[in-house]
Amino acid sequence: MRTADTLTGDHPNVTFLPLSVVLRRWGDAGVDAGPFQYGLAILRPRYAALGLPRLLPLDRVLYGIQSTAPGAFGGFHHPNQGYRHLQMRPLITTYGPMGTGFPEPSELVALDLLRAYAHDCLHYGSYRSYRLRGDEVVRTQYGVNFRRHDGRTYSAPDLAGSPTTRNLGVVMEGACDREARRITREAARQHGVQQWAGIDRSAYRDVTGLLDRADVEALAQPEICDAVSPSPAAAAFLGSNGRYQASVNARYATFLDEIGRDEADDLHDVVLTAMISGQLSALSAWLRERRGPKAFESLFLSPVYFGPIGPAT
Repeated sequence: MRTADTLTGDHPNVTFLPLSVVLRRWGDAGVDAGPFQYGLAILRPRYAALGLPRLLPLDRVLYGIQSTAPGAFGGFHHPNQGYRHLQMRPLITTYGPMGTGFPEPSELVALDLLRAYAHDCLHYGSYRSYRLRGDEVVRTQYGVNFRRHDGRTYSAPDLAGSPTTRNLGVVMEGACDREARRITREAARQHGVQQWAGIDRSAYRDVTGLLDRADVEALAQPEICDAVSPSPAAAAFLGSNGRYQASVNARYATFLDEIGRDEADDLHDVVLTAMISGQLSALSAWLRERRGPKAFESLFLSPVYFGPIGPAT
């Protein structure tokens, strides 16, 4: 699975190339990839300090540069993309209309790429353990989350509409994206990138972590998405943007404020370090000192996790 291409068949209309090849092509064509390069300079020492000295190799990143599907629109919220842990390979698509194969506006494309790459580096670097169940490979630990052989995870799904989270999957996804968007925001500042209008405004606010409740409410209205979108696929992209912000990033931010309070940034760093190492001791101790004995279990443990083994759900 890690030596063969088992992913791009899910996207028959998209042309994928290794990211290293794309970046060389951009350089030859004069495409401004400066924000991405600024971001690399920021994330390397930051991730090393968190315990991740080796980044996701560029050759393993499959980057979709063009699509033959009518009205195709790419970017972080393109359907069925992201990091695949068994293959240790992410799929990323170029932000914006994908008909020409040429990025426009190039600075925003580079920022969207940086956000996706910084995000997937953390997925790539998070601790994982696997066991065989017959012929099936089962991931039993990912970061600070655990899964039993029958499919039960350590924490239960959040209730629909919850403003916060107690689900470890959401916590880790939110931690990855909070960090990636912080790096992207700083790269945009250093490169002097300004906000755009229309659909690009929402994309810029998304990749730099500036989306707020008003943005989410607007993106939940199809007529508003349609008004600024060049195609139905672009409108769907905007809708997905709003849902992801509401269900992942906003919930994680609320979780940090609830549990971390004035130490929210410190808690975020402790979560990331634990994800990369796979060790719960520092995170459990941090929570225990502030919320009492067995704080990790009381916050996250599902009551059915240690119940009798039943069929996978």
